[in-house]
Amino acid sequence: METTDAAVKPIIGLSTYLEPAGTAGCGTVSAAFLPETYLAPIIAAGGVPTLLPPQPVAPGVVEALVGRLDGLLIPGGWDVDPALYGQEAHPETGEPRRERDAWEQALIREALRQDVPLLCICRGEQLLNVTLGGTLHQHLPDVVGNGQYQLGGYAFNQIPVDVRPDSQLARLIGPDTQIVPVAHHQAVDRLGEGLIAAAWSEDQVVEAIEYPANTFTLGIQWHPEELPEDFGVFRGFVEAARAKYLSRLLPATPSSLSSASMATSAATATISIQPEAF
Repeated sequence: METTDAAVKPIIGLSTYLEPAGTAGCGTVSAAFLPETYLAPIIAAGGVPTLLPPQPVAPGVVEALVGRLDGLLIPGGWDVDPALYGQEAHPETGEPRRERDAWEQALIREALRQDVPLLCICRGEQLLNVTLGGTLHQHLPDVVGNGQYQLGGYAFNQIPVDVRPDSQLARLIGPDTQIVPVAHHQAVDRLGEGLIAAAWSEDQVVEAIEYPANTFTLGIQWHPEELPEDFGVFRGFVEAARAKYLSRLLPATPSSLSSASMATSAATATISIQPEAF
């Protein structure tokens, strides 16, 4: 079967929760799961989501796993362990999930090393910042004097954010002020090494970060998965993952550079999509 670039469906790894969950057939069990809202926009943008449950970080495993992914998404969830950025826990900071922290940090580091497209949402954005040496505000009401960022009761508040005009984020969703859904009581404080802020709230709370040294590394503090009518972030992420997949078909070597353009064109036009290719 012949296909174009757009028909290639990149494999997107998504880390998951690991929590007690009630089931009809098995009662309450420890389960790895993720809300469907994270999966739907990946599928709609042309990606194939695959779940990566928290597990011990064995030597060589993360390197091999990330090397088989075309993109990596770190979703929201519980508070990052403040010990990871050298602080004692605030009274309002939740009980840490240390196994998940360690697993996701290993995934983030390896995605950065291999330049695999990386999208980090809410907790994921915070963990990206911490992994690169940054810190967090542990409880925003202490900083901004109100609780507008987390209403409670699993509800999302809608707030305006200003997007940095020269950012990758602006190229994905536009440079104008955006109204976005938020549900967080923590946020980026000191930026990690190599990161830049890409969006802010009216209180100057950082709502997005980027890592310009890589092809696509984006952290979003709000919840773009709750905006199904506008999934520019996911479309751009999946396009970057598709480009990563295609780049692996013809590694750039001195012997192949002279014919790279011709070979890339031919490979793009005649890729045979087989299950074993993924």
